[in-house]
Amino acid sequence: MISESSTQLSLLLDVAIALGLGGLLGLEREWKQKPAGLRTNMIIAGASALFIGLGRVGVTDYIHLASEKSFGIDPTRILHAVIVGVGFLGAGTILKSTENTRVHYLTTSATIWMSSALGIAVALHQYVLAVSVTVLLITINFVFSYVNRLISRASGYPPKRKDEEG
Repeated sequence: MISESSTQLSLLLDVAIALGLGGLLGLEREWKQKPAGLRTNMIIAGASALFIGLGRVGVTDYIHLASEKSFGIDPTRILHAVIVGVGFLGAGTILKSTENTRVHYLTTSATIWMSSALGIAVALHQYVLAVSVTVLLITINFVFSYVNRLISRASGYPPKRKDEEG
């Protein structure tokens, strides 16, 4: 069972790392005054790491029951549930403007999903991947918002208003 102290401390460390990485993503969203900022991204990344970590512990603790027909072990079910659940959270942040056909906060929604993916990566001990993807996503969200504005100006399309960006 999960009562072993080292297992719990390892899982706690994973959740803390995921919280930190999610916080870095959330800082960028907070900086741009978007919904789902610092706390939301931290919680999503941490919860994703916790769910996956507990699932890993559960599979380890109950693997001996896998031979029984009444108990099937499929660790990907937990992964699937986390991804789908966070997808619904992300969808809830997307808004369609009533005055035009523009959709708002797609970048925020995608960032929420990525926060979950980072938490999952940490829980699966893919630390280098998680940190690298965090840096890449922060770069994308900061740098490419300026690139989008340059493209809009160069193409003759009116630039998005501040409240219409990602």
